Amino acid sequence: MFAVQRSLKLNNNEATLMAKHAGFRRVVFNFGLSLRTQMYSEGKLLDSMVIDEVKKVLTNHVKKQPEFAWMNQLSSRVYKNAFIDLKDAFSPYRSGKAGHPKFASRRNGQSLRVDSSNGKVLLSAGNTIKIPTLGTFRLHEPLECGSVSQTFTISKEGSRWSISFCVDAERLPVQQPKSSVGIDVGIKSFAMLSNQQVFDAPKPLKQAKSKLATTLQRQASRQVKGSNNQRKTYNKIRRLHAQIACIRKDFLHKLTTYLALTFKLIKIEDLNIKGMMANHRLAGAISDLGFYEFKRQLDYKCLMYGANLVLVDQWFPSSQACSSCGSKKDMPLGSRTYDCPACGRSIDRDLNASVNILNLEPSAVGG
Repeated sequence: MFAVQRSLKLNNNEATLMAKHAGFRRVVFNFGLSLRTQMYSEGKLLDSMVIDEVKKVLTNHVKKQPEFAWMNQLSSRVYKNAFIDLKDAFSPYRSGKAGHPKFASRRNGQSLRVDSSNGKVLLSAGNTIKIPTLGTFRLHEPLECGSVSQTFTISKEGSRWSISFCVDAERLPVQQPKSSVGIDVGIKSFAMLSNQQVFDAPKPLKQAKSKLATTLQRQASRQVKGSNNQRKTYNKIRRLHAQIACIRKDFLHKLTTYLALTFKLIKIEDLNIKGMMANHRLAGAISDLGFYEFKRQLDYKCLMYGANLVLVDQWFPSSQACSSCGSKKDMPLGSRTYDCPACGRSIDRDLNASVNILNLEPSAVGG
């Protein structure tokens, strides 16, 4: 099973329809969350049971009030899935994996989910897609082949709406032309491969910071709060952030796909991203590069294409050991060349680390 995502090519009426349904989902989600929170004092009740009762209240009483008549004009599948999303939000909270669910905000993004009540639907190849209960919409990029799916997630990023859905199929494993590679990820060069290939990440966030800070954000702070002009400025800021995210996403997808299709065995360090982010001098660059997303994508793409991914323990001194003789020495972050005091070898710091990662025996690998 894998996911497919496409950008929707909407006219003004279609974009308004999506915005209405996203607002519908947000109102229902926040209504349910508010009532569930108010009932904490009534004993230890299961979240699912309480949310089911809240749904009955909203269906049988609230939606019948004149001021909420607009709800009956929108998709009931959005309504149903909003409560499912609310239940799903409580599960990681109860298990201690996430914080308490927060109220949905339009500023934090607009999204909705619909499904087909009659089971899976057939999606035809081409430039259009039929979304259950919402209608048929154009796509910026066509679907290459027909497929079946049941649940569809529609979200807005910047000024563009997109749709994603899962396809119940498996990609055929490929035959990678090269055997193995070690990868050292860093800030100066995003990825240094043990075969001396270098991949420099685009720096979209750094390039856009000056525009955000000196132009748009300053402009928004000087405008009347809640005015149309301030809303337009915030829309420009959202579009710029969406553009930055797309540049980063495009780079990571192309790199991880190339690696998974090229090498049978890939070794990378299991980096402590949270610990690295604690360094305020590096946090901005690390968040801009997307180390965690790189590892996440590489993990599932190796499974998808039949490659093997090995995570090397984060405490392995890949930068401090000589890849030729194995002797060790301290390497400050400012030192870009490894000059071995034992064998005299001089090698780029990142290349030395990637070779060490490649040469590490499996028995010594953690993760």
